Amino acid sequence: MQPATTPGQGPRVVPLTCHGHSRPVTHLSFSQMVDEDSYFLISACKDGNPMLRDGITGDWIGTFVGHKGAVWQARMTNDAALAATASADFTCKIWDTFTGENLETLTHNHIVRAVHFDPEARHVVTGGPEKKLRIFDLGQPAIPIELGPNVHDGTIKCVVWSEPNVVVSAADDRKIRWFDTRSRDLIDKFAVDHPIGSCELSSGGNVLCATAGKSVYFFDARSRRLLKSVTTQYDVSSVGLHSDTRKFVAGGTSDTWVRIYDFDTEQELDVYKGHHGSIWSVAFSPDGKLYATGSEDGTIKLWKYGSQPYGLWR
Repeated sequence: MQPATTPGQGPRVVPLTCHGHSRPVTHLSFSQMVDEDSYFLISACKDGNPMLRDGITGDWIGTFVGHKGAVWQARMTNDAALAATASADFTCKIWDTFTGENLETLTHNHIVRAVHFDPEARHVVTGGPEKKLRIFDLGQPAIPIELGPNVHDGTIKCVVWSEPNVVVSAADDRKIRWFDTRSRDLIDKFAVDHPIGSCELSSGGNVLCATAGKSVYFFDARSRRLLKSVTTQYDVSSVGLHSDTRKFVAGGTSDTWVRIYDFDTEQELDVYKGHHGSIWSVAFSPDGKLYATGSEDGTIKLWKYGSQPYGLWR
């Protein structure tokens, strides 16, 4: 491990580096807490081999083998029992997280860029260059339903099942959209000025966080109200919000640094060095005590958040 430089006032952070991928890491996602002191991390990568890790130590647990193309997103159910992966091989695969068995292969007509489980783990929603937002019932996956046909004018890059009956999409047409899964209709939308980099729920599930150009957008996940937008000096590709401490972590495309910002003052607080490529994904652990970053350099780094000892940081 190499020490990270810290121009700000915070303590020096030494990240844990997780090797194993051979291409850029495109997406990271944590499970919820599976017992009092454990959780998991799943990674998507252009090498086509999504991986499962211990969320605290970063130790490799297993690789999901079966895709024939890059994997763009990977997620788990709240209890971590199932995993879903969205791939350039025109499929979304559903896995038994702990055995690695491929339970279902959901075939599409083009690349699948995004996937998300519903809160009950009975359905997944997918999106991609087909510009179709599909919901698959995992009990009857052969006949998906489409939300808002012909609404999207660009590749769907991100999907979020934000509430039991609400799905969010973020697309290359520079719009974030909300859909009612019961009526299948568009119920709200928000336009941004630049291509969208990411759109994710905060670890607590109460804030929707999106990036576009040099700006970060925070929405109330229930009311869909824009809480605030923050314009930085850098192109931001991903963001993770720590609601309790009111700070957010941003990764960018223009450099290799991890930046910490104050949510209220919008000031940059710290900068951490460690990656050697653009940072495509940032995610906080469910207990908020660390965050993970995934990079163009093919590595995942775990960074302790806070001053107290935690995990391997003693």
